[in-house]
Amino acid sequence: MTFATDSLKTALHSPLLPFWLVIALLPFGRSSEFGTFLCLVGAVLLLVRAPQACRELPGARLLLWLLAAYIAAALISAFDSLAPGKSWGTVAALLRYLPLGLYACLVIRGERRLQALYVAVACVLAWWVLDAWTQALTGWSLGGHAEAERISGIFGAHNLKLGPTLAVLSPFALWTARRHWGPPGLVVAFLLLLGPVLLAGSRAAWLCYALVALAFAWREAASWRRFALYCALGAVTLVLAGGIAWRTSTRFEARMERTLDALHGTHHGLDEALTGRLDIWRDSVKMVAAHPWNGVGVRAFRYAYPHFAPANDHFVVAESCGEGEGACHAHQVVLEILTETGGIGLALWLAAVVLARRAWRCAGAAARERAFPVTLALGVMLFPLNTHLAFYSAWWGLLFAWLLGLWCSSLFAAGIPAGLFEEAPPLEHHDAA
Repeated sequence: MTFATDSLKTALHSPLLPFWLVIALLPFGRSSEFGTFLCLVGAVLLLVRAPQACRELPGARLLLWLLAAYIAAALISAFDSLAPGKSWGTVAALLRYLPLGLYACLVIRGERRLQALYVAVACVLAWWVLDAWTQALTGWSLGGHAEAERISGIFGAHNLKLGPTLAVLSPFALWTARRHWGPPGLVVAFLLLLGPVLLAGSRAAWLCYALVALAFAWREAASWRRFALYCALGAVTLVLAGGIAWRTSTRFEARMERTLDALHGTHHGLDEALTGRLDIWRDSVKMVAAHPWNGVGVRAFRYAYPHFAPANDHFVVAESCGEGEGACHAHQVVLEILTETGGIGLALWLAAVVLARRAWRCAGAAARERAFPVTLALGVMLFPLNTHLAFYSAWWGLLFAWLLGLWCSSLFAAGIPAGLFEEAPPLEHHDAA
C-alpha cells in the first residue's frame, strides 16, 4: 500500500502529471485537451534542452514512424475528400498527437516512473468504478442520473463511453492489483470492474473485457490445464454475474433482450441486436467499392453515407443526424480505415502493425513484461472482430494516441541514455526525489 501511495505521489509531483491528466480528464468532454496542451509545451521545452533526443531515443523514433502511418493515411484521403473542410481540419488536429507521444517518451525514464504512471491510471479507474457502483445502486453519480438502458457513471448520460473506456484501460487496474496484492487482489479487482462494464451496456466493452480476462488468465497460468481451469472459473463467474445483473437490473435486462434478438434468426432481429450496424456495414462496403484507393476522406463518412444508403435509411431520416448526414462512422476499425482512407490507408496501418510487432519482439522479454498492461490495452482496443468507436475522432483517437505514446515509451523506458537531460535541473530534481 505504501508503494502504491508513493507511486501516486510520483505521478502527481513529477513531469508525469501532464500526461496523466489526459486520462484523468477524459470524462469531462474536451477538457482532456488541457493535458495534451501541457504535453506540447513540455515536449517543446525538453527538445530545446536536448534537441538530439528524438534521434537517441528508440521509443521516440518508433512512435514517429507509427504516427506517420496513422496521419499519412488521413492526409492522403483528404485530397479528394467528400467533405474537404472536415478532413483537412482532422489532419491538422492529428498533429497534436506527435508532441503528446513524444512527451511520454521523453519523461517516462526508468521503470519507477512507468510503474508510477500505471498506478496513477489505476487510481483514476478506481474512482470511476466507485462512482459507477454508486450509480448502479442509487441511480445517481457525479455524472448525473443514469440512462434508461445503462449506467453512464462519471461520463454522464449524454456521453456513453464508460463501458468501452473501462474495458480498454482495465489492464492498468488489474496489473496494479496483481502487483500489490497478489492473485487475490487480481480477482477482487476483476470482479469490481466487471459490474460497471456489464451494466454500462456496451457489448463491444463486454468482448474487450473478456479478452483482457483471457490475457491475464494466460499470464497467471503455468500450464494449459491451469489455463483451462481459469477459463472455466471465469465463465462460471460471468454467468453468475450476468444472471444476478439480469434479475436485479432493469437496464441490464433491457440490453440483454436487445442482444437476444439476434437469436430470432431473421435479418431484422440481427440488425436490432446490432443497433442498425448491419445497414451501416452494408453501406460501408458500397463506399469502399466506389472509393477504393483513398476512401471518402477522413471523418467524411457521415457526409458520404446518404449517397450510398437507401432514402428511408434509419440514420438518414433520424432527427439526431444533421441535414444531409447519416451514420457518424463505420463502427468497425477495418471498415473505418477502408471507407475513410481506402486501400492506401489500410496498407499504411498494416505496415505500422508489422513495424510495431517487430519492435515488440526485438525489445526483449523484460521490456515485453514491462509493457504488458499497455500492450494488452492497445490489443483489445484494436481487436478487429468487434465493433469500435471512431479511431480518427477527437476523443477515441486521443485515447488511442495516448496509449500508443505510452506503449512506445514503456518498451524502451529502461534504455534512455544517462545524462540525456542533464541540462534540465527540474527533471533531475524529481528523479532524485
